[in-house]
This record gives sequence, C-alpha cells and structure tokens, in this order.
Amino acid sequence: MARAVLIVLDGVGCGPLPDADRYGDEDSNSLAHTAAEVPGFELPNMERMGLGNIIPITGVPASVEPTAGYGKMNEQSPGKDTTTGHWEMMGIVLSEPFPVFPNGFDRDLIERFEKAVGRKVIGNKTASGTRIIEELGPRQLRTGELIVYTSADSVFQIAAHERVIPLEELYRACETARSMLTGRYRVNRVIARPYSGEPGRFVRTADRKDFSVAPPEPTLLDSLLACGMEVHGVGKIDNIFAGRGFTECRHVASNAEGITAIADEMRRPFEGLLFSNLVDFDMKYGHRNDASGYASALMEFDEAVPVYLDLLASDELLLITGDHGNDPTTPSTDHAREYVPLLAKAGHQRKGVDLGVRDTFADVGATIAAFLGITRLRVGTSFMPELSER
Repeated sequence: MARAVLIVLDGVGCGPLPDADRYGDEDSNSLAHTAAEVPGFELPNMERMGLGNIIPITGVPASVEPTAGYGKMNEQSPGKDTTTGHWEMMGIVLSEPFPVFPNGFDRDLIERFEKAVGRKVIGNKTASGTRIIEELGPRQLRTGELIVYTSADSVFQIAAHERVIPLEELYRACETARSMLTGRYRVNRVIARPYSGEPGRFVRTADRKDFSVAPPEPTLLDSLLACGMEVHGVGKIDNIFAGRGFTECRHVASNAEGITAIADEMRRPFEGLLFSNLVDFDMKYGHRNDASGYASALMEFDEAVPVYLDLLASDELLLITGDHGNDPTTPSTDHAREYVPLLAKAGHQRKGVDLGVRDTFADVGATIAAFLGITRLRVGTSFMPELSER
C-alpha cells in the first residue's frame, strides 16, 4: 500500500536564491544564521540523513554516510509566500506574483467592505500582527471596529478580540473579504486573526483560519483523488488549497500537536499522500525575530524524526522540506526568498545520495507522482531514479 509522507517546515530556508536581491533578501539564510546565533544548536537526526551536507550549518556537520537523499530546491514562481511555495510543490508554477499592498488597501475597497460586514475598519496598513493588536486592541474593545492589516506578503488580515467580535462573525467577515478580493485585489490569503486577553496582555488564539484563493488548475492532490487514493492533511494545509484535494485534514494548534498527529496518521492504513505543514517556525518565531524559539522548534522536530523513520514502511517515501525562508536573525520580520532544504528517504533505501540543486519545488510533486505510479505532472522532474539506485 504505497504512501508518500510530505512534511513542510514552514519558513525554513537555507540561503538566498539567485534573485533574492530583488526582494531585499540577499543576506538571508534561515537555517545557517539561526544555528550560528543560538548556542547548543544541533539536529543529530536530520544530520544523519544529510542536512549538514546541503550547506554548512553550525552544530550540524556533514555526514560521512548520509542515510537519505539530500539537496536544496529553487523556487521558479515569483514571490516568497506560503501559497506560492506549496502550489509549486503540487505542480503549479506561477508566472505572476500575487499582489501586495505596502501602503494598505484602497479606501474604496475598505468602504465597500465596511458596508458589507456592518463594522468600521481601523488599521489598514502594513504591520506585525502582535504589534497591531497591542496598538489598536484597546480601541477595538471600546468600539468593536475590525482591525485590518497586511504585510510584505499578499494577505488581507483581520484581527478581532473574541470578547467583542464572535469567532463565527470574524470568519464570515473573512469570507466576505475573500469574495470581494478579485482582479487587482486578488491576494492569496485572507487570514482570520482572533485574539483574547487584556491590554498589555493580548494573546492570539489557536483559532486562526486562512481563506486562500483556489488553485487556477488541478494539482497533484486532485490527481491522487481521481486515482482513488487518499490525501490526508495535518495543519493548515487544506486552507492553502482552498480545501480542494483532501480526503480529510486534522488541524492542530502547535508544532508539538502537529508532530504527534503526523505519527498518528502514519500509523493509519491508507494509500496516497500524507501532506503536513508545521507553521510555528514561521508564525511564532520567524515573524517575531525569535532565533532562540526558531532553533528550539527545529530541535523539537528533529527529536521526532526517528519516530517517522521507524514508522516508514518499505513501500513508503518520506520527504522533509520548506516552503520559503523566514530568517529570524535579520531586521526583517517578513518571509525571505530562499532555497529550501530537501531530505528524501524511501523505505527501501539503504544509502544516501546527493540530489543536488533542484530547479523547482515541483520536483517534489513529480517525485510523489512517480513513486505512487500516477500520471506525471506538467512540470517538475522526479528524483525517484536517484533514490531507487541506492
């Protein structure tokens, strides 16, 4: 019963892409910079797989006899966001980036949104999610206005205190925004950002919800379902594809919960793909320039790797990668245009192999398609031959 397990470490990159200077990210290297800054950093299990063979990483030396395929991937699509990265893995290479709004959204759009949802908007600017609720949360508690903000990414975010704006109303407001954001306003995600607490002690809750734009064409996920296989998700992954292409998805509140859920899903018998996203590297640490937290999250994940390898059957494939960078050591709190690391372990594989620099994230989808014996994707090159020879 063939199955692929794809784990995406959200926001984990390994050095600037050739065009990173166009994005202001030429000095970013999420993995290497974090390792150099945080004392005691080590990832012994991914080290054995070959992580340190991809790039120099303090505390993660190159393995003499790596046990997995190792390499890094270039992103062909323009941009550096979660949706673009995940879509490319599943076979969609974009020609144009999603729009961004560094000066906030046009007043006409905001006024139409206010009228549609029946609440006024405050904010409407580029901001850190934690900082804007510190700034505007007290006012929202008094007035019930919606906090709308964006970032360097293509997002329309709505923050709402759960005491004054019920969660279901916040979700409805996001659905309204999603329906309005078309044409030149077609951001890739509308994000509900609920929070609780009191001024000076506001805390974002685990009820975040993403409302993504739908993929413009079928993906590998659709092909798997059409072949009678199952696609199980862990994390926010189904939201990234607007809910399309999944048999079921288990949402989690943290990396720790997601790490456990991945193992649980690997113990369940089904044929197809287990597709997971662990978001804390990005959401909790990269965006907050918390290198220590970012390092701890990586080490927490590394501790779980032996469990996944023990559960990996001879007819299964394990892939570990990222979707973009988010270097917590740079002044920026935004995503970074970086290569992403790639570790690949087939259950029958005895030795490691250098997979080199892959031309596109779509090589992941092409490899899964080849492994599961379904029609190849329009883009991407499978690296199954390299893994099968070992």
